[in-house]
Amino acid sequence: MSRAAVLGHPVGHSLSPVLHRAAYAELGLDWTYEAIDVDEHELAGFVASCGPEWGGLSLTMPLKQTILGLLDHVEPLAEVVGAVNTVLFQPGGSRATLVGANTDVYGIVAALQEAGVASGDAPARGVVFGAGATAASALAALGQLGITSPAVHVRSLARTGTLRRAAHRMGVEPTFHQMDAALPAILAADVVVSTLPAHAADPLAEQLVAAAPERLGVLLDVVYDPRPSALRAAWAPVGAVAGGERMLLHQAAEQVRLMTGRTAPVGAMSAALDAALEGPRTADAV
Repeated sequence: MSRAAVLGHPVGHSLSPVLHRAAYAELGLDWTYEAIDVDEHELAGFVASCGPEWGGLSLTMPLKQTILGLLDHVEPLAEVVGAVNTVLFQPGGSRATLVGANTDVYGIVAALQEAGVASGDAPARGVVFGAGATAASALAALGQLGITSPAVHVRSLARTGTLRRAAHRMGVEPTFHQMDAALPAILAADVVVSTLPAHAADPLAEQLVAAAPERLGVLLDVVYDPRPSALRAAWAPVGAVAGGERMLLHQAAEQVRLMTGRTAPVGAMSAALDAALEGPRTADAV
């Protein structure tokens, strides 16, 4: 039997176990997957304690950057983004080699493509809300879709240093702005990715309702509880929406592929996720 888990603090809200367990059941794999509460100070000890039965780890906040110093190898995309949400245990020698990967970028691209965003020759205008690890993945995803000069709106410009350095490594050239100047950018954007936590974008939703635009571009709101968020509810009548649950699904599917070497059963995972989301939850995106 192989073990895998999602680590974070807090982590009880995570839907990753639902997704991974559904995949293992569909694939007939003898794997277990659990959610384990681990904070930044406990991470090194936990990773060191993992034995040969471990196949992989999913990481949520606040561990996506803390893990970097504990890895033997970081895949190029994760290194450029500066955030790892997946750890692979590769057997060999006296202990497994720890490899860090980033599947958030894959998940964002896949969710946006489902909503109708396609890379092409025509320039598109992109907007990102937030400055954390998921915002860095959003910049990489937009870059893959050909949007290399997005506007980034944040609550504090003083806390954008890490994101600015990540953008430089990616070769994208975002502009940075305060959150209170976001409405005009939203109205002009082709693609908007909100990485803000639950309810943090509610004031923007109120501004959108008051502005009453006739048309909006595509929104990916990484929050999946509440579903819909206030921002998604305000957006949906006049624009395409990709929910955070679709990003979560696709990044988990890529994790399953990397950890097990098997193609993920996306349909079975999606059905399990939809069933889990029918009940009341208190969650931020993973």
